Amino acid sequence: QVHVVESGGGLVQPGGSLRLSCAASGFALRIHAMSWYRQAPGTQRELVASATSGGSTNYADSVKGRFTISRDIAKNTVHLQMNSLKPEDAGVYYCNVYYMGSEYWGRGTQVTVSS
Repeated sequence: QVHVVESGGGLVQPGGSLRLSCAASGFALRIHAMSWYRQAPGTQRELVASATSGGSTNYADSVKGRFTISRDIAKNTVHLQMNSLKPEDAGVYYCNVYYMGSEYWGRGTQVTVSS
């Protein structure tokens, strides 16, 4: 049985930093891509950053230069270092695993950016 579990969310002031982590388990073969999505109330879920097994990374324009995704392929973990956080970065952050043509989601972790 596969599991995708996020951690690290919380409340932070504007300009602050948070580090999110995601651990995936139960996958027999190498995971192709691990990504972070976020969803604010009343909006659609959007891609924040992704990292493939080949080492490629991709970022939403709104987070470039502030967020960094890193992945440990052997441990099936992915992290999202978020710096210079803005109120518009708030939302529920979800970890997404793309494996053998299917997607698997975690339950999400809440990020609140407020003074």
